[in-house]
Order: sequence, then C-alpha cells, then structure tokens
Amino acid sequence: MLPFKRQISESGLSSLLYKKKEAFAAETEPLGAIVHHEVNIILNIERTYPPLLRRPAYPASPNSREALKIHSKELIDLGVIRNVGHNEEVEITTPVIVAWHHGKSRMVGDFKALNTYTVPERYPIPKFKIAFTQISQAAYISTIDSLKGFNQNVVTPRARKYLRIIVNCGVYEYLRMPFGIKNAPLHFLIMMNEIFPEELPEGWLIIYIDEIIVCSKTWEEHIYRLSRALTKIQSVKIKISVKKCHFGFKKTQRTGTCSIWFIPWN
Repeated sequence: MLPFKRQISESGLSSLLYKKKEAFAAETEPLGAIVHHEVNIILNIERTYPPLLRRPAYPASPNSREALKIHSKELIDLGVIRNVGHNEEVEITTPVIVAWHHGKSRMVGDFKALNTYTVPERYPIPKFKIAFTQISQAAYISTIDSLKGFNQNVVTPRARKYLRIIVNCGVYEYLRMPFGIKNAPLHFLIMMNEIFPEELPEGWLIIYIDEIIVCSKTWEEHIYRLSRALTKIQSVKIKISVKKCHFGFKKTQRTGTCSIWFIPWN
C-alpha cells in the first residue's frame, strides 16, 4: 500500500489510490518526465551573444562549494542536469547562488541576464479569488502536489544551450526546467490547461502554482473526479508527492473569517 500519513477508510478512496499508484513518485523513479509539453526558450537577439550572457562563476565559501558539489550530484542523479564536456562549445553561462536557510542550502541559478533577453509568453493568469469561491462551495477537497513540478518539465534540445550554469568545479546544462527562468510559471499553467481542457472549465479542478485542487459536493462525485484527474496525471507521466498530497478532506469554514480548515474523513 502507499505510505500515506493518515488512515484512509472512506469507501472507494483507498482502492482508487491503489489503482492509480503509478502516478506517485517512488524511490526508483522520484521525478517524472512530462511528455508532449517540452519547454522552449526564444531569445530576442541573434548570435553572437553579448558578454552579459557569458558570466563567470560567483565566488563561494568552502561550505558553499561543498554544498554545490552535493546539489550538482543530486541533480545529475535525478536527470535534471548533465555535465558539459570540455570539448563542447559554450556560449551562455549563468552563475549560481547558494542560498542558506536554517542551516540548509539550495542551489539557485541567477537567470536575470538570460531573462532580459528571453521573449515573454502571453497568457492570462487566473485570479485565485475565483478559485477561492469554488473551494468555499465544496464539501470535499483533495490537493495533489506535483513533486518538484518544474523539474518534471523536459527542456527541448535546442533550448538547453541557454540553460547552462557555471560553478567553481565546472559547467552543467539543465535538461529539465529550472526555477527562476522567465515564462516558467506560465509554461506550467499553459501545460496544465492543455492537460485538463474539459475539467478546468467545469469548475471543479483548480490549478494553483504546481498544485492541483479537486473540489466536490458529494463523496461519490469526489471519487469520480479524483479518478479523472489522476488518470490525466498518469497519461502525461507527472509524478506526484505522497507526503504532500491530501485526499478526501472534509471542509469547514469558520464563520466571520476567510479561514478554511481541512479535516481528514476517517
């Protein structure tokens, strides 16, 4: 059985999640590789590229250098980046920053220069106020979290040369969409709209950043809608996080406030 934190005893839910177990990330396949929705990058300039796009690595402390080695290896093992060989032509390099918070480090590309020359995509951003209204009218809610959602988006071979990062120990190339590049949130939103063309207009499925929210007024309806959502997720090879998903919650709204509490249905 899947290792959910909470006991699931409501009729139909446990069997549905077991049937759709391929949608969940596993140790042997922690990240999905979403099909039919590759990430492309178009620059508003032609070669030869300006020096601003060929930047050196930032200076790093010994602790940050060690963190960069660890993060680089993790991302290589996940298939998110690859090592660029010494004999490969490199025209664009983006330095990275090591961000520290409560003793934990994170490797972040400083894509400001690349973003300056990236052609922006145009797409209407949905207002979360509308989504909040839909949530407030539901009796049952599930939230589905795509594990490292951006990193599940495969970059087109043509665009990968723009996503090369440089650190003190070498140059790496992103094979998956990194955080921080222009159009990344829009690409994810457009992709989700293409994956759920019927479900989104029906109003019971909501996309918020990289989270999918399923709302229903009855339990039977909720199981049916969850099945539809998980089937679509499986079809494009998205992997979702066991730890961050919440299935089959009842909702109560505190009178006089906009706070919403989610209560597991056991």
